[in-house]
Amino acid sequence: MNFLDHKNQRVGIFIDTQNLYHSAKHIYQAKVNFKVLVSSLTRKRQLIRAIAYVIRTEDTVGEKAFFEALQKENIELRAKELQVYPNGVKKGDWDVGIAVDAIRMAPSFDVVILVTGDGDFVPLVEYLKWGLGKKVEVAAFSKTCSTVLRESAELFIQLERIPKILIRR
Repeated sequence: MNFLDHKNQRVGIFIDTQNLYHSAKHIYQAKVNFKVLVSSLTRKRQLIRAIAYVIRTEDTVGEKAFFEALQKENIELRAKELQVYPNGVKKGDWDVGIAVDAIRMAPSFDVVILVTGDGDFVPLVEYLKWGLGKKVEVAAFSKTCSTVLRESAELFIQLERIPKILIRR
């Protein structure tokens, strides 16, 4: 347990699901155990909210089961449709949505945990820390985490070191 942990700390977890899914799939040929993820990140602190940001695609059967599994673990979902442009380019990310939610909800938390390796979140980390006085932790797979993001957080949690975080296929 980190010396900064305290059982009265209120924790909010924001999960960049696409980032996490693709990292686990391509590096470890595995899926993420979200129950283990949330309990390991919360530790003995008070979980106030855990939110997973997801993209809906054409795979409604697989997605429905995945989304239901997240909700079963008391993880809230924020979902939006995959954008497909006329030239065939597909886009689906939640960076702005995650940032807005984290800032909007920050007064409810002592600790904000961002589950992403995306370096685009560095300004959010800095604002939460210096602008709002929150403790910010980043949890990601080491091989896919931006060095600048890792260094900006007060605590970097290497997901690959959490026992049973990965479900091998």
